[in-house]
Amino acid sequence: RKGSVMASLLRLRSTVFSAAFAGLGVAATAVAPSPAAAEPWPSHVQAVYKIEFNGFDIGTFEFSSAVNGQAYSVTGDAKLSALLGAFKWQGATRTSGALSGDTPHPTGYSFSFASGSKQGSIRMGFAGDKVTNVAHVPVHQPAPTTIPVRDGDLKGVLDPLSAVMAMARTPGENPCTRKFAIFDGKQRFDLQLAYKRQDRVSDVRPTGQPGIAYVCKVKYTPIAGHKPTEEARAMAANQGIEVSLRPVPSANLFVPHRIVIPTGAGTATLTAVRVHITTPREQIALGH
Repeated sequence: RKGSVMASLLRLRSTVFSAAFAGLGVAATAVAPSPAAAEPWPSHVQAVYKIEFNGFDIGTFEFSSAVNGQAYSVTGDAKLSALLGAFKWQGATRTSGALSGDTPHPTGYSFSFASGSKQGSIRMGFAGDKVTNVAHVPVHQPAPTTIPVRDGDLKGVLDPLSAVMAMARTPGENPCTRKFAIFDGKQRFDLQLAYKRQDRVSDVRPTGQPGIAYVCKVKYTPIAGHKPTEEARAMAANQGIEVSLRPVPSANLFVPHRIVIPTGAGTATLTAVRVHITTPREQIALGH
């Protein structure tokens, strides 16, 4: 049960998902970011998310992005603690790349983790739209039943954190229409978003931003690098994965507000506690 929960959290950790996102609430007059608005990317976005499992607080996820000209860098740091502290896990994810308009093109990615006596890391390099090299520490030996990752699986993909950047600049008013091809160094998978509903969100202080979120249904489809186990089939068949993307029109962004991941052992959620956005004109603070 614990393994199933952790696998689900790690698989969607950045898209945070990893994945993977959402809103219009009941306020029909709200305005989402316009694709015609030639807004530069915010220079900095910092966000803190609380992670809960079955209603219990088990950790935090901290996200930070920086844009300088056409270059971007993103970090994601997760800390989990369960079973009264008997189980602890922390992971650090880093990515960097170049922006072409609203499209991120990663050049380098790394992920490192530590849990008790176990630790490891993954590093990836990109050229153009393709992963060119992957290094694991310790060396990763796929199980015989693992679906092999082939050369064609590594073309036209994003790393998990670059996928978050791509989600943030969805054209149009509805962000729940996109599909993302993701490779995290081990697994190649697709995330398909579909509109589900609209929720209200609130802030401690008035922000001038719409108090709404688009709730997207997330379809996880494993492509390669996974074992065809019952757990993998259950995740692919899971109809309850959701991501909420909150529109912030003055920054021309959709900010991931909440992620819900049902598992066989219970439901994991990531919810934004506070978000701080720096644009050329203003500072925007969202949160409870």
